[in-house]
Amino acid sequence: MEWDWHLFLIITNLEDLVKLVEKTVRSEYKRSPNRPIYLIGESLGGCLALAVAARNRDIDLVLILANPATSFSRSLMQLLSPLLDALPDSFSPALPNILSLTAGDPLRMVLDNAVKGLPLLNAAGEPIEDFTTFSSSLPVLADILPKETLLWKLKMLKSASAYANSGLHAIKAQTLILCSGNDRLLPSQQEGERLRQLLPSCELRKFDNSGHFLFLEGSIDLLTVIKGTSYYRRGKYHDYASDFIPPTPDEAKKIIESYSYSLFNIVTGSVMLSTLEDGKIVKGLAGIPSEGPVLLVGNHMLLALDVAPFIIRFFTERDILVRGTAHPMFFKRQKSGRLPEVSSFDSLRVMGAYPVGVSNLFNLLASKSHVLLYPGGLREGFHRKGEEYKLFWPEQSEFVRMAARFGAKIVPFGSVGEDDLGQVVIDYDDLVKIPYFRSEIESLTNEVPQLRADVDGEVANQQVYLPGILPKVPGRFYYYFGKPIETEGRKQELKDKKKSQELYFEVKAEVERCIAYLKEKRESDPYRSILSRLSYQAAHGPTSDIPTFEI
Repeated sequence: MEWDWHLFLIITNLEDLVKLVEKTVRSEYKRSPNRPIYLIGESLGGCLALAVAARNRDIDLVLILANPATSFSRSLMQLLSPLLDALPDSFSPALPNILSLTAGDPLRMVLDNAVKGLPLLNAAGEPIEDFTTFSSSLPVLADILPKETLLWKLKMLKSASAYANSGLHAIKAQTLILCSGNDRLLPSQQEGERLRQLLPSCELRKFDNSGHFLFLEGSIDLLTVIKGTSYYRRGKYHDYASDFIPPTPDEAKKIIESYSYSLFNIVTGSVMLSTLEDGKIVKGLAGIPSEGPVLLVGNHMLLALDVAPFIIRFFTERDILVRGTAHPMFFKRQKSGRLPEVSSFDSLRVMGAYPVGVSNLFNLLASKSHVLLYPGGLREGFHRKGEEYKLFWPEQSEFVRMAARFGAKIVPFGSVGEDDLGQVVIDYDDLVKIPYFRSEIESLTNEVPQLRADVDGEVANQQVYLPGILPKVPGRFYYYFGKPIETEGRKQELKDKKKSQELYFEVKAEVERCIAYLKEKRESDPYRSILSRLSYQAAHGPTSDIPTFEI
């Protein structure tokens, strides 16, 4: 449910307004006590949602708040009330024109003329100058005059802000703050940071180019935002299988055609090969089974550069939505942590990314999904110098018996190309020799959930650091998918530890074979360099299919 203050002009008491919303919430709770209730509020509506959440801690609430007006006391909006109080009634008809003027000198000239002869306003000095700049963003207020109406709304904002702030300590609801960087009414981004620190379960998303009325902007799709932050759920917790809503064609198109993804696809020029049932290698993804469950198992390239082209190609070529695995640090970060904001990963969440974990893998295979798995995890993604394409898999099987339980087809694959983008020149072993960087790496590593802490070997070394990379003239990414391995009907057989271990090593060996095949064949690709690919497209068209080596 979402509120706009225009709906409540007949209510003059804030307490009555809160009780009205609370009554609706409790009615919904009585009908569906085991399902969350979403409260969506913008500006004043954000204050109402917070107030209701503070008074109803026993109800499972999810708050989606856009530029909540809890920062009213620290905004220039509070200067409007004394200005309007001091403005003679004879000036009221001119106020819409004053507030609807665009920014800059015209507004300042009008206000300068309007305040002549008003000692109180002349004495205001610098605050009036700040206010005129602020007022240039208020044309929307011109349609809610007369003056008495505007004064009432400002007083309602003031009281709602104070009311909501007084109850912040009592709120335990899951909260998502959406804040604009171009909000001229409220200091919304600073307020978003403040609320994130104060509320126990709160995430923040910033929209740097948006104004105060975020939900009125055509570029903002609230459902996409909710999906990208994993805030949609039907039970107590978000289930990455049953609560996942596939991207709409429009959402997928926006992501795929976004600048960062389209540029990366041009730079990498990915080639994908797959294997048909008869063992024939073909260009494209024709060898990938259409029906799930399918478990795609392969190697991780440096910094997980291989993931985006992989997921996008499956979607565009085969209309298959691959659920890609990722480390939990890409889904949640500590409030006071120094890891990058997880918001940069939202688009991949919309496309189906999920945090690695046994329960998530179980649920996704049970839902017959196509699931992408990297057994080497963080250790492969943050490898050292000279370790390109080296597998760091656990010694014991982690996925074979689970795949057999659901009769999933296992598709081993190899990917190469990171060494054609850049070369690691400074790695973990170099950085830990320097006390400052050793301390930084330990600090960052301690911020992320530690996986495989009970596993022996190199795969357990999951330090988080940023290697020093020497860029190269971009080459090309290559993916080779081996023949699918059937596990249907082998559930009892693969319960045997020895048998499942044999299949595990078979998959690993196939991944290594695919990598070796690609490393050899790419040497004969005449379009391995981005320069040759750009020349080809200049001659044949920007959307032409660029050839590769002979298969």
